[in-house]
Amino acid sequence: MVLVTGKGGVGRSSVTAAIATLAARRGVRVLVTEIGEVGSEHSPLARLFGRERLPDSVETIAPGISGSLLLSHVGQTLFLSSVLRVKALARAALSSDALRRLLSAAPSFREMGIFYHLLSYLREERREGGHAHELVLIDMPATGHTLALTGLPEILLKLVSRGPIATALREGQSLLNDPRTGAAYVVTLPETLPVSEALELLDGLAKTKMPVGGVILNRMPEDPFTKAEREALRPLLESRPLFGSEGFDRTEECRRAVARLDEISVPLVTIPEATEDGPGLVDFMAQALERNGGARRATAEPARERAP
Repeated sequence: MVLVTGKGGVGRSSVTAAIATLAARRGVRVLVTEIGEVGSEHSPLARLFGRERLPDSVETIAPGISGSLLLSHVGQTLFLSSVLRVKALARAALSSDALRRLLSAAPSFREMGIFYHLLSYLREERREGGHAHELVLIDMPATGHTLALTGLPEILLKLVSRGPIATALREGQSLLNDPRTGAAYVVTLPETLPVSEALELLDGLAKTKMPVGGVILNRMPEDPFTKAEREALRPLLESRPLFGSEGFDRTEECRRAVARLDEISVPLVTIPEATEDGPGLVDFMAQALERNGGARRATAEPARERAP
């Protein structure tokens, strides 16, 4: 289970699609997911696979890649079905407008539904044996949603320490917090604000005990100049306006922003800036990840099943 997270606009969806593509090429059975909203028809992730939105249930969206939304009401129905043992009773219970409003408004109930829907995919097995999905990728929304999900088990277990809810939370927590089965990849840009948020997110993930596979630095511009060439060009650029000076300065600003990532304790993988878009962009990023060893753990051969 890999959570792809980071500040809005850093390219989380493109990175998710690139990791999925690279993993599928290596023969890994991949499930791509994102948190869905009822009535929402816009999905940058789905568009990278030629769709307007991901399906509500698992469907093949590309060779070797399945896709599905994570929906709170689906997770809530699955949970009630496991408790009531009769799916019809669970559906009847959730058909109540008052109960649906309660579940939507009550703190953490929405996240609990999403959490349980995710857990159902992690549990799913094939008839011939083994997990149905060897790699589950979650294209997470903004930073706060990520920490709400990773911190959910610990928060709710303080309130509900026994019963089926506690059992599900502990099962999900064991998968999230075990570096053999769960990891988060933080996507950022070579800019001051995204780097600041990435560093804050790393701290937040550590507090929720979520393992971090690495930081993915997206859209890093290529610097065509050596250090000596830059020093030689600087006086000329300062003496008069010249075409290309903004790009020259931007490269230096990016390098200064990225320097703040030198002290992180997890791998840093760089994806260069690209001019491609759509499927071409995904393929470009997948190749960059492969060249740079990015997401090696996520796309590696499936690990052996853990002993009970």
